[in-house]
Order: sequence, then structure tokens, then C-alpha cells
Amino acid sequence: MKKIITLLALFISAISFAQTKIENVDATTFKKLIDEKKSVLIDLRTSDELKMKGYIKGYTQIDYFQNNIEAVITKLDKKKTYLIYCAGGGRSGECAELMQKLGFTHVVNLEKGFDDWKKKGFEIEKKN
Repeated sequence: MKKIITLLALFISAISFAQTKIENVDATTFKKLIDEKKSVLIDLRTSDELKMKGYIKGYTQIDYFQNNIEAVITKLDKKKTYLIYCAGGGRSGECAELMQKLGFTHVVNLEKGFDDWKKKGFEIEKKN
């Protein structure tokens, strides 16, 4: 009986893992998705990074380095589409994997991060 329950749990876990759509996109594609206004934009950088380098208008900040990041991510609506970014793509890549593990439906990662966004010359906002 324990084997059946374990197999069932693994099967359910595999199904939810497989249903997550993760896209790694360039800055141009990311901008188009932001402009559609059908997604939640999340900046995973620290407050200091936001102050020093700026941010993309319309963002919600979730500092990926905070201790309870998994608990914070778990509280988000798993059925929404999330556009995530960090400075260079490392944290957002890790976060996309975490979101996949947690059963999110659709995650779009700015593959080369905010640095690439700035390099492409797209608009950034600055905190006063």
C-alpha cells in the first residue's frame, strides 16, 4: 500500500512539474510581453540594486536573496503568467526552476537579465 501511495504522489508531482511552461527570452521579447499587460512583472533584485541601477516600470519586487523566498513565492497565484528578471539572469533562472517545482503554470525569464534590458536601450525608471 505504501508503494502505491508513493507512486501516486510521484505521478502527481511529475504531472504538475511537466505542466509548467518556462520560457527563456531576450529583452525584445520580454518588452513585448510587458506591453501586452497580461502578466505580473517581478524584479528579483535587492533594494540596493534597484536604487543604483533602476528598474522596469510596473515591477513588483521580491528580493530573491531573502531567507523565506520559497514561502514568498508559494503565496503567489500559480495560474498567472509571471515575467521575472534579475541583474544577469542567474537568480531569475533559479527562481523559474523553483516556480516550476512549486507548480506554476507559466513563467517567462529575461534570460540575460536587466543588464541586457539596459544594453538594448529600453526605458528604465529610477528611484529618487
